[in-house]
Amino acid sequence: MEKTSHVHTYDAQGRQLCCTLEEKIEAKTATPLHTDDDGHDHDHEGGFAHSPWREYLPAIAGFALLLVGIALDEYVQPGFFKGWVRLVWYLAAYLPVGLPVLKEALQAIGKGEFFTEFLLMSMATVGAFAIGEYPEGVAVMLFYAVGELFQTAAVRRAKSNIKALLDVRPDTAEALKNGVWVVVKPDQVEVGDTVRVKPGGRVPLDGVLLGDRSAAFNTAALTGESKPTDVEPGGTVPAGSIAADKVVEIRVSKPFAESSIARILDLVQNATARKAPTELFIRKFAKIYTPIVVLLAALLVVVPYFVVSNYSFETWLYRALIFLVISCPCALVISIPLGYFGGIGAASRHGILFKGSNFLDAMTKINTLVTDKTGTLTKGVFAVQRVAPSGGFSETELLRLLASLETASTHPVAKAVVVFAEGKKMTLDTPEQLEEISGHGLKGRVTGRAVLAGNDKLLAKFGIAVPPEAAELVDTVVLAAVDGQFAGYLTIADEIKEDAAAAIRRLHNLGVRRVVMLSGDKQSITSKIARVLGIDHAFGDLLPEGKVEKVEALKRDPDTQLAFVGDGINDAPVLALADVGIAMGGLGSDAAIETADVVIQTDQPSKIATAISIGKATTRVVWQNIGLAFGVKIIVLILGAGGLATMWEAVFADVGVALLAILNAVRMQRMDFQ
Repeated sequence: MEKTSHVHTYDAQGRQLCCTLEEKIEAKTATPLHTDDDGHDHDHEGGFAHSPWREYLPAIAGFALLLVGIALDEYVQPGFFKGWVRLVWYLAAYLPVGLPVLKEALQAIGKGEFFTEFLLMSMATVGAFAIGEYPEGVAVMLFYAVGELFQTAAVRRAKSNIKALLDVRPDTAEALKNGVWVVVKPDQVEVGDTVRVKPGGRVPLDGVLLGDRSAAFNTAALTGESKPTDVEPGGTVPAGSIAADKVVEIRVSKPFAESSIARILDLVQNATARKAPTELFIRKFAKIYTPIVVLLAALLVVVPYFVVSNYSFETWLYRALIFLVISCPCALVISIPLGYFGGIGAASRHGILFKGSNFLDAMTKINTLVTDKTGTLTKGVFAVQRVAPSGGFSETELLRLLASLETASTHPVAKAVVVFAEGKKMTLDTPEQLEEISGHGLKGRVTGRAVLAGNDKLLAKFGIAVPPEAAELVDTVVLAAVDGQFAGYLTIADEIKEDAAAAIRRLHNLGVRRVVMLSGDKQSITSKIARVLGIDHAFGDLLPEGKVEKVEALKRDPDTQLAFVGDGINDAPVLALADVGIAMGGLGSDAAIETADVVIQTDQPSKIATAISIGKATTRVVWQNIGLAFGVKIIVLILGAGGLATMWEAVFADVGVALLAILNAVRMQRMDFQ
């Protein structure tokens, strides 16, 4: 199944909701959005606030009027409830649920699409009214509307308010204008201007770092790299980065419209536009079913003229209209969303949110899984992996000296060392004569001993040799020297999630042929994790554009059905491009969550395999429901053509099938998908 990020979402009356990313966002929020001159999309105070009750009102009104009408017909039987009064009453019940479908049928005909489910529903119900069977006509359309409401409710449960993707762009920038720092909109900052960013603030535009000292930036939103990037003076700082440790000044090198964060948003838009639309099963089925039913109904009127001696046009027209009413695919229409509703409900119980029923089908066809590393297969949190003392130092002594020195630093690596030492209940000392050597590390004294902590450049600066074993390590390494002697090292890495390896094995067992890992992290680290987890292919050092290129290359194979799993803003373009986009929703970025089609709320990679299992079980249930509904429909159609079934029998047959479909769907809630 091909997939589009908007799934061709439909509302309760079957109207298609969206075509582009902006329309997808608007459809999910049901709040009008627009782009003002300031470049920031937002809601208006007086805008239409979406209320789900408005969708239910037509069905509620139709149902209430139908029940009252049946009570007046069958039990009260007042003298006035006949003729035009009765017709107007049932028309009032019919129009709230039937008018949208009639409108869709006419619009489809205007586009040259004659044989749709809307046409069949319209012909069947208008036919019922033509022969005076008003309650049946209302009931048929009401069942259709209720079925669509089930589908809409299921999708809504898998969504949250979608505005985050529009909010990743910085709203303001602190710029130096005429010697004064002023807060302006980013698109008012010119190339060559200087902007100031405080710790924890987001860089509003691409630029180069000013000053005489390096600064650390969190670029995870852009590259997926878990380790903050140290930028030297004159180095490039991309928009969307977060200042990690101090106030920084940046000279702007590109206008806001060409910044890194704007480029990522553009990638999401273009990736979405490249997707082919997905048709709902009922539409494909209606293209075959509807013309056959219409033809048979016409033949039911014409053919008896040549073979029946006492032919009566009114009699056979009546049978043809009954045939059309019976042929109305109510049970089919309702059994499909009910089956998917059961699948979506079962998935929600396991912490998995599907944003549309089509993705349950699409998950069963996945043969290639592409995954991000940081935050998806790993925890995205630094932790000390190994303490390796040297030169006669013990692990405890080396760790105490290093952690004491690192208490004076705000760098995430330093914090990881301190947290590790505190976890071992160590008492740390206050460092003295502390000196931060830009791009190298820290120098200071701890309990009277000279301690160095940093990279190989720091130790080389003081003439201390680093053993080959330490120099060749893949992970982030903190090298240590005490009193001019090499004292050992600590390795620090992003921890692999506990269920990651089991998840990869299970995916292979479920028929996923290839698992590919893409990361903005170093190739050496990416390859190491791939070997540990049993991943088939791994590519590191990738920017968002590189991830898009890799996925596009994989999708050139027409047999490839690809799912992508990620958690950062940088993953949003690839999530939109994949056949199925899966986001880690516990700690993942809002942009990734809202762009994705499936959200793993628990952040567990093993849930991806669970989602595939639920998709396969759902598909089985849906086809069981379709087979049941279709089988009963064929029997009743034959009886109706022979004049042996009335419209009420057909309606009740549909109700019975619908109840069986509900029970079959509810059964999924008790299945074990582990």
